[in-house]
Amino acid sequence: MRANKGEPGSKQPTINDVAALAGVSKKTVSRVINRSEFIAEKTRKAVQDAIETLGFVPNPQARALAFRRNFLIALLHDNPNAQTVLNFQQGVLDAIKDSDLALLVRPVDRGSDRMLEDVRIFLEKQRPIGAMLLPPISENDALAALCSELGVRYVRVGSALLDDAVHCVSSNDREVVAEAVRRLIGLGHRRIGFVRGPVGFRSAAEREEGFHTALREAGLTLAPNHFAPGNYRYAAGVEAGEALLSLAEPPTAVFCSNDEMAAGVMSVAHSKGLSVPGQLSIIGFDDSPTATHIWPALSTVRWPIREMGARAARTLVPDFLDGTAIEESPVLASTFIERQSVAAPAQP
Repeated sequence: MRANKGEPGSKQPTINDVAALAGVSKKTVSRVINRSEFIAEKTRKAVQDAIETLGFVPNPQARALAFRRNFLIALLHDNPNAQTVLNFQQGVLDAIKDSDLALLVRPVDRGSDRMLEDVRIFLEKQRPIGAMLLPPISENDALAALCSELGVRYVRVGSALLDDAVHCVSSNDREVVAEAVRRLIGLGHRRIGFVRGPVGFRSAAEREEGFHTALREAGLTLAPNHFAPGNYRYAAGVEAGEALLSLAEPPTAVFCSNDEMAAGVMSVAHSKGLSVPGQLSIIGFDDSPTATHIWPALSTVRWPIREMGARAARTLVPDFLDGTAIEESPVLASTFIERQSVAAPAQP
């Protein structure tokens, strides 16, 4: 029968109470709590029964002191797309939900001269087991070196391989963007516009290179006035749409480096009375909720960012999850999803 620890005068059961009831040492109880593989099943059951009987709840602070570390993993980011951060975070939480781990999210300023020092102070103060680095700061070799110096495990997340397999989770942006643009070319589009991501982001460069790869294969080139800069935000898509769709000879299709900017281009098309996809085909990247919340539904590349979050956690702390080393490929494949925003170009 479970102890009535909530009654007046009762006290919280301790690890010593569990050890006494199970007839084992306090160290053995600790090993059972921490899922040690070196405990006999009979002993494990006796300790678990004692925990259940007493209603004992392990103290995370005490465990942290015993192990000389916190049961924390950190997510460091400086990303303008809040949805990306949230989706990645959800993937991490999926992976650690049945463990004793907790996720600590820390935004940083990659433009600050103090970024490395600020991260050093944060890691030394919080003492996480490891850190997951989201792009674009994942592309900073000095940040990875800092984690190594402090004995903090790290995983770098990106749109291309940034490190060896035990320190990296990536997607195949270049290849899948080329596939999406080939689809536009296959439908007959020859005047194809491009809206780039932020300067300094590897993802933006990889997606741009995939775009050019498909054009080169077809013997096409990007007209200078069919290129528009962007920053992964809706307003940048609106600005790009105004520039591209006001041309005397506008593109018949536009590839945008993320869904938010694609939504901005689509809104400009609607405001100008252009039919999508009748007069303009649009493709985005991410497959964020935006893609299906606009009309027509957006053709896009599904970036497996939630799966990348789960993979990053499993790569970072396999011993705290299932006890086995990660053997999966560090590359997760993105996929092109065709919806209602793409069609053959209108005949002149």
